[in-house]
Amino acid sequence: MLARTIHIDSDRCDGCGLCIKACHEGAIGLLDGKAVLLQEEVCDGLGDCLPVCPQNAISFVPRESAPAAPETAAPCAAACPSEGGAARRGGALGWPFQLRLVSPGAPHLAGADVLLAADCTAFACDAFHGELTKGRVLLIGCPKLDPEQTEKLEAILRESQVKSLLVARMEVPCCQGIVRMAQEARASCGRDIPITVVTISLDGKIIGKEPLK
Repeated sequence: MLARTIHIDSDRCDGCGLCIKACHEGAIGLLDGKAVLLQEEVCDGLGDCLPVCPQNAISFVPRESAPAAPETAAPCAAACPSEGGAARRGGALGWPFQLRLVSPGAPHLAGADVLLAADCTAFACDAFHGELTKGRVLLIGCPKLDPEQTEKLEAILRESQVKSLLVARMEVPCCQGIVRMAQEARASCGRDIPITVVTISLDGKIIGKEPLK
């Protein structure tokens, strides 16, 4: 399975070190006066280092990621009430929630307003259960651990005719990945679905809410 990482052109690099400060994963270091990718396995491929490089020495390149866990949506469909067609009960959010486990054609997703949440938000934000989940089916994922799930999200938006998408992210830079996932999935599914992005601060407060164009 292909993911992406960064490539640093040593001929262009002048060793300024700005990319090292911009990398929140600590994947970049200096070697012989040049920036180098020291730990490819922790590079999240989001590219916070790209815009700070004054020499344009950094670019994206594809790499083979670790094999994903076997897809379990099919067996889960037979076992889970939400996937098997049973009615949702008592404000249930449509379990299973994990994006990689949900079947695109799951009955509880049909025509739904969906909350796509970076998984940290549920633990960080006091208003998550209530203000954000009210009237919505929940999907959770991690933009760093589940970057390959864009195609799954695209299939969900298309096959289930999702009505709207609320994306909840933390204010940390790596969480921009889940916004990018939603944007790319909408562009690919052929439907102009309204998307709103909610940003949550590190102390659990909602600090922004705006439509995604």
